[in-house]
Amino acid sequence: MKSNRRHFLQSTLAGSSLLMLPKTPSFASISPDKLVLVEDSNFQTYGKSLDLSPAKWIWLPSGRTLHNTFLFFRKTFSLTEIPTKATGWILGESRYKLYLNSQRIQWGPAPFDPRWSEADPIDFTNKLTLGENVIGSEVLYYGFGDGTMPIGKPGFIFYLQLEYASGKKETIVSDTTWQVKVASAWKPGQYKRWYLRSLQEEFDARLYPTDWNTLKPKDSAWLNAAEIAGAAANKPIIASWARDYLYDSGGGNIKEAELRQRSVRMLKENKVGIQKLSEEMYLKWKVSTDEYFQFNMPDDISYDIIREKVSVQSTDNQYVVNPKSGHTAVMTFEFESQSVGFPYFTIEAPEGTIVELLVHEGHEINGKYALINTHFNSWTKFICKEGKNTFEVFDYESVKWLQLHVRNTEKSVKISNIGIRRREYPFTNPPQLKCSDRKLEKLFSACLNTIYNNTQETIVDGMARERQQYSGDLGHMVHAIFRGFGEVPILARFLNTYSQGITEAGFFLDTWPAYDRLCRLTEREIGITNWGPLLDHGVGFNFDCMYYYQYTADKSALKEVYPRLKKFFYYLKNLQKPEGTMPVEDLGIPTVWIDHTAYKSQKHKECAFSLYVSAMCLRALPMLAEAMNDANFAKEVTLFGNKVLAATQKKFWDNTLQTWVCNKPWQQAEGEIRHCDRTLGMGVLYELNPNKQDNNSVKILAEKPSNLGISYVTNAIWRFWALAKGGRMDVILNEFRNDWYNSPSVQKNNTMAEWIEVRPDSNDQWSHASISPMFSAYMDMAGIKPLKVGYSEVEISPQLGDLANLSLTNYTIQGGIEVDFTQKNGKLEAKINLPKNVTGWLVWKGKRMALKTGRNELVV
Repeated sequence: MKSNRRHFLQSTLAGSSLLMLPKTPSFASISPDKLVLVEDSNFQTYGKSLDLSPAKWIWLPSGRTLHNTFLFFRKTFSLTEIPTKATGWILGESRYKLYLNSQRIQWGPAPFDPRWSEADPIDFTNKLTLGENVIGSEVLYYGFGDGTMPIGKPGFIFYLQLEYASGKKETIVSDTTWQVKVASAWKPGQYKRWYLRSLQEEFDARLYPTDWNTLKPKDSAWLNAAEIAGAAANKPIIASWARDYLYDSGGGNIKEAELRQRSVRMLKENKVGIQKLSEEMYLKWKVSTDEYFQFNMPDDISYDIIREKVSVQSTDNQYVVNPKSGHTAVMTFEFESQSVGFPYFTIEAPEGTIVELLVHEGHEINGKYALINTHFNSWTKFICKEGKNTFEVFDYESVKWLQLHVRNTEKSVKISNIGIRRREYPFTNPPQLKCSDRKLEKLFSACLNTIYNNTQETIVDGMARERQQYSGDLGHMVHAIFRGFGEVPILARFLNTYSQGITEAGFFLDTWPAYDRLCRLTEREIGITNWGPLLDHGVGFNFDCMYYYQYTADKSALKEVYPRLKKFFYYLKNLQKPEGTMPVEDLGIPTVWIDHTAYKSQKHKECAFSLYVSAMCLRALPMLAEAMNDANFAKEVTLFGNKVLAATQKKFWDNTLQTWVCNKPWQQAEGEIRHCDRTLGMGVLYELNPNKQDNNSVKILAEKPSNLGISYVTNAIWRFWALAKGGRMDVILNEFRNDWYNSPSVQKNNTMAEWIEVRPDSNDQWSHASISPMFSAYMDMAGIKPLKVGYSEVEISPQLGDLANLSLTNYTIQGGIEVDFTQKNGKLEAKINLPKNVTGWLVWKGKRMALKTGRNELVV
């Protein structure tokens, strides 16, 4: 079947979970015509509206809903024939788990702006039975803000259409015939885990009716669901009169509110077992165990450690734990690599046995901390019923280490089936990336695993800490996701959901959709935090949009985004200082961040931020304006960008040093010259240096003198891009091999961390977004760049350094560009496969050679 634009942008094929790199070279492994596209101007990549009428938004009959409340919903129905198709939609705010005839179907929804909530698709085709069937759903209402849900209201809506061979159709929808009850195994009103995690889960299996989602539950204390006042089936629940007793949000007058279809495929799940039991011990408690967990009390005053064996392993992944009077038992398990999902285990135990399940990214065996309770209160408390209990956390975690703390029993317990239900985005295309260097391949593998962890329904940095979406240093993920996987829907969703966080003032809430910046608005208003919405992330977001358009030629995903970019531009324009540069201090609510580590003073960021804004106005936003047929605005933006650049050059460019000095106005008073890698990198990358005087900037970036401020690793790519443009691939490869490769996260977790020197048993993020090695392989080592929007013409300028071989597939909307480079005896053997309708150029040592569509083999 011929592929087209619609197929590429909306493909629903589930990709493989490839954490290991291909064992054979990738050249010619993918048909160059497999992904060929044709223009389809009517295709919509994001924002499809949804009307679920005659379904109703329903909830528990009540005047308020406490935070972290769980409800059961159920509906029985009878079938006299099996439908040929059974599909529909579901949405439970804030989270739901769906069952059909007691079988787990799916978990959702994706994080969203409450004004444009997205319902998840459901497919019961081939899952229904003749006679009686029962639909069940556990629905959790956060109430508190969360990194995955900024604010909302409680509500549940369901729509299922049955289609029969005869052509007959019928629907099953949520209404007042559904039954509902409070799921009291989770205590309503449970306290928050931490600032950006709503649910601190405590689950009592003694109160959980295991037959609630069967045809005939024993408990008869069910109520008929209540229809929510003012809620419409084509609107999100925030636009109703549902009670939000904590924040008093929403109402029926939110004009822009619209219920929408889920814009990315449902995540796939697969169960992964533990690798091994790594540590076990007893604890002798000196304080109340419950109070220890509730208040996160210091370990050294809370318990004594008795390091001895507590279990006997009877079979693989099955352990008999022997109690010790007056003590609790601890078992610490390790997975082969870090992943994101729902940890689970099975325990046979007496009634009332308590197990805390703790998770962590990094842990030192037999180190300072016995309990791994050092990472944002990442524990779940389970209370056992008599006999066999199968437990799984309700909300997903980021896990390398799983620990079970067993207490409140004088009898032996049996623990088995320990693992994690890993959740991953179903990428359509497998990554194809291989080279001759063992250390680089290890880095590439860690980058891929990090992408699987951090790219789910939103693009985030640390799944263990924030689980919230950023631009700026996170926006670079666009390159890896598109080039490495050829994935469009998740990128279109990223652009739209992030842009929905535009404020009335005109700046972006740079972690949207998440609670963080909503809270910071009020804190900034009264001056009690340094963290406000980051303006530099808004600037970076313009580049994210530019790259998306440059890669995909898709304007439909930018339809709602573009007006928000214009609003942000005018906000920045009004901020401009009288001298022409951009301010970084005394900005009111928002702030300028740029980086954690590269600056000694906030005012030193003025040069970098001004250059960033000028680059946005000279490179990113004008391209988008032209694409949107907004030529006059493009001219206005370009004019402003040139004015900012001229003022920045006047204030911060040093003609003697022929480079930028980020403290030039204060240099004499401070007694030193300060450079920063971000300023020098952008000057080279975006051709912002006067008369293209790049040499000294590249030299400083390569040599790293002590007066050069170096960004933290997620921002390192700016320096690497500039070094690559300056021909210093040797520096990049050396740092990848000697610094990045040796990071504990790479060696132990198969992930890329927030810092190279990441610490165990801390708040450090072991799986972050510092994946520079991966997209550097595509953009710098292979040197692939589109010369025209949509990759119809490309330039391939490899810089291999001392690499003997590099082989990869760079996905495009035209198909996969496959390259296989080998250096031998001073010659480059280049095998390049270009998709249909794509031509290009190979640039090597000053030579520029034409490439034709299809297979090209050159020796130069």
